[in-house]
Amino acid sequence: MTVGENPLRKEGISKLDGTARYVDDLVLPGMLFGRTVRSTIPRGIIRSIRFDPSFDFSKVVVADYGDIPGPNCVPLIERDQPLLAESVINHYDEPILLLAAETKELLEAAHSAITIEYDEHPPIFEMERSDHIFKEYVIARGDTDVGFARAAHIITGEYRVPHQEQLYIEPQGMIAVPSSDGSLKILGSLQCPYYVHRAIKEIFDLTDDKVTVIQTTTGGGFGGKEEYPSMIAAHTALLARKSGRPVKLVYDRAEDIAATTKRHPGTIKHRTGIDDEGRIVSSEIEILLDGGAYVTLTPVVLSRAAIHASGPYVCPNIRITARSVMTNTPPNGAFRGFGAPQVTFAYEMQMEKIAATLGIDPVTIRKRNMLHEGDITSTGQVLKWSVGSEAVLDAVLERSDYENRRRELEKQSVDASKRRGIGLSFFFHGAGFTGSGEAKMKAKAGIELTDDGTVRILAGAAEIGQGAGTTLCQIVADELGVDFDKVEIIDPDTSLVPDSGPTVASRTCMVVGQVLLMAARELKEKGLRKAFYSYSSPPGIDWDDETYTGDAYPAYSWGAEVVEVEVDMDTFETRVVKITTAQDMGRAIHPMIVEGQIEGGTLQAVGYGLFEDVVMENGRVVNNRMTNYIIPTSLDAPDMETILIEKEYPYGPFGAKGIGELPMDGAAPAIAAAVFNATGAFVEQIPITPERLMEKLVD
Repeated sequence: MTVGENPLRKEGISKLDGTARYVDDLVLPGMLFGRTVRSTIPRGIIRSIRFDPSFDFSKVVVADYGDIPGPNCVPLIERDQPLLAESVINHYDEPILLLAAETKELLEAAHSAITIEYDEHPPIFEMERSDHIFKEYVIARGDTDVGFARAAHIITGEYRVPHQEQLYIEPQGMIAVPSSDGSLKILGSLQCPYYVHRAIKEIFDLTDDKVTVIQTTTGGGFGGKEEYPSMIAAHTALLARKSGRPVKLVYDRAEDIAATTKRHPGTIKHRTGIDDEGRIVSSEIEILLDGGAYVTLTPVVLSRAAIHASGPYVCPNIRITARSVMTNTPPNGAFRGFGAPQVTFAYEMQMEKIAATLGIDPVTIRKRNMLHEGDITSTGQVLKWSVGSEAVLDAVLERSDYENRRRELEKQSVDASKRRGIGLSFFFHGAGFTGSGEAKMKAKAGIELTDDGTVRILAGAAEIGQGAGTTLCQIVADELGVDFDKVEIIDPDTSLVPDSGPTVASRTCMVVGQVLLMAARELKEKGLRKAFYSYSSPPGIDWDDETYTGDAYPAYSWGAEVVEVEVDMDTFETRVVKITTAQDMGRAIHPMIVEGQIEGGTLQAVGYGLFEDVVMENGRVVNNRMTNYIIPTSLDAPDMETILIEKEYPYGPFGAKGIGELPMDGAAPAIAAAVFNATGAFVEQIPITPERLMEKLVD
């Protein structure tokens, strides 16, 4: 058995010895380099495009919207985002033209020889001012008016969360290779090969067999390489088609940060009715998210935000209204957590506020309200299995010695130049697609035996640094009873592997892993050499897309976190000293990979809570460098203790659920709670920069 063990990662050696080939490592015969010409205003109309006659444009391939053979849009939930602007500009850095040349120097010169003039229109940057609604949801149970009438206390709060840049270590990049028969091959850094496959088919009006998408070694994604690669793939394909040569387009860091999607910023308002014992009896929550200039995946992000908005707490009377709007800023899209980190910060700070207002201990307020097995969520879902709520909270409190440490810190001098504080967060995250998403997707994957006895996995699941390739091989090896080294997984190639769904939503291990386990079982039991299987939802799962009620997710992963911080009362800087986290993933297929996911996601969430602040001027990202977009470094990484809780999920492979996104949810509110404990400053907005904290304390 390898499940529960830590075999060497399948792709580990190639990444260590440098033999792994990322997209920018690839050089093809006759290949050109590509570049994008982008808008320099946030909103308006293109008046003219002037090509400097002193520059020899015969050496450069230029493509505009007129070269697109199919619809000029990036196919996602809506068809509102143009592949290249025709006349209307809706955000700064919107793509207008594409260039290709034999050298990057020639590209730079060509770019400088193009002048675009505009008629500027008044932009809208503040989401509160926008009346262009992308999507709305309402989730309701019980009667909130009756609940508030019975409440002994009504507590309100308003919380603001920012943009966040994914900042994967490898920027966006694609290569397109044209063929004489009109077919296109796309190679690149991506999470979802079949998203790109569909986009290229539609934009170029091609059949399935005329488009091949191959994932190259990918240096991180965090959601940023979910939907955006369709855009850059189509750009390279357009240049390749026009030039008749392979084209590679790789963004530098400045363009990547400035032009690609971010986490949705938002405002979340809570109105909570509490009885005399500190139990929630009624709750009204309003969510407003900024979608940016185009829809992209905003409805799905908003959906998850709405479903998670009340947190892992019981509330008999609840009404959640969620709305996303358009602004003239670069579009926002997928980012690890997908709406849950935004609302988790809000609901956990609201719980802190309730505890402080009523004089109840933060642990007690959570224990009195937490969901248990058999309880009902905001969508009316009865929690049937794998509920790790009590286990994660008890484990983290015991391991961190939370209560004793909190009492010790109460004794420190209020005049100390550096003050310590301790904070707690408790959270959950739905694993897999929301509602009927998995049932509609019907993820498919397969297993085949080769002539040399190797077991080969055929799946579209992308390895993006999270260890999915290794984990899936462990599942198949143990189900077949073969040696782990005898199992291999091929890189996703749409001409060779079926569509097992996108590598998103904490679904790869739980969903694709289960599909592969069933395919392996079928292969073994029927004595086949190749077997394919498609996902089916667990029994009793029921979801209504119209009323937004029912079983939102087949299972939830659960987490609890204790954070200790030190605040410098002279500079107002906050340093995270220690994080203790307990997280329930059902079953740790590869414990070391799971711990790595938790530690990495938690540190990413530290950045969300303390450092990361996208600065825009006139709708343009101005801190688009790693020198001024600040993320945690190794010097900021705190002592971190990770506790794995395994409440097995009966319909996941060997009991596994999802773990990829859960670690992103808990650190920001726990840090804010610890700052509150240390200084008395209750923070409603992140990141908690020194300037923002100073304003709180000086006031």
